[in-house]
Amino acid sequence: MAEDPSPDPASVPGAQPRGPSVYPADRPSGPGEAPEARWFGFREVDPRTKAPMVRQVFDSVATNYDLMNDLMSGGIHRLWKSDLIELIRPRPGMTLLDVAGGTGDISFRFLEAAGGPAQAFVCDINEKMILVGRDRAVDRGVLSGVDWIVGDAETLPLKSRSVDVYTIAFGLRNVTRIDAALAEARRVLRPGGRFFCLEFSRVVLPVLRDVYDRYSFTVLPRLGQMVAGDREAYQYLVESIRQFPDQRSLVGRIEAAGFGQVRYRNLTGGIAAIHSGWRL
Repeated sequence: MAEDPSPDPASVPGAQPRGPSVYPADRPSGPGEAPEARWFGFREVDPRTKAPMVRQVFDSVATNYDLMNDLMSGGIHRLWKSDLIELIRPRPGMTLLDVAGGTGDISFRFLEAAGGPAQAFVCDINEKMILVGRDRAVDRGVLSGVDWIVGDAETLPLKSRSVDVYTIAFGLRNVTRIDAALAEARRVLRPGGRFFCLEFSRVVLPVLRDVYDRYSFTVLPRLGQMVAGDREAYQYLVESIRQFPDQRSLVGRIEAAGFGQVRYRNLTGGIAAIHSGWRL
């Protein structure tokens, strides 16, 4: 059951010329096809090509990933991540799997908050992101308690029922098949384990939504060009947020994957949301 009222889908200024004006969850899909599998931002693509295209985006932004999140959230993503860690309540002996967590930010916070020996696995499909995270770990003096894995969220290279907590922060919208990733999350969690997804979502405050959309579609790609030298990567990231299921739709998909007590918490008026569920 969700904690907050569902937002109404809103039109996105500037989106129409670049592609369909409705969300992928509202569009018919082929037999057995996830609704998001054929959309790369607002472009319709062969689902087989989506993962390499997403990988190329993150190859481009890997060294500027934290800066990217600062630009996309106004720096507030750091507070959102603190909220996530508070919900997890790390403690000694816990094992975390952080998927799409290549830079290690969630895992570092988890290990620090645990207050004693704990284990974090960082899994990311993008090797460049993993290399950035490993370098950051060395710089921080984090030389134990974290393992780095290059792997796909849809086919995790971990044993079933092997972790206590699964997190995916700003990564679920980039997988080709969300339902496959959710099924894998449930598979690797121990009974009684908990799933958390921190992701950009649908803004629920009309005034904030208008300002955020204008900023996203007009300012952010320009900043991406100026700061990272890649306008198209940032344009994709803006579009991918609008293509992601809204809060209640994602609740339904998490429940369909077999999780119980599924909830969400809106952050900053719905710019982002934390979804959680229990592996019963």
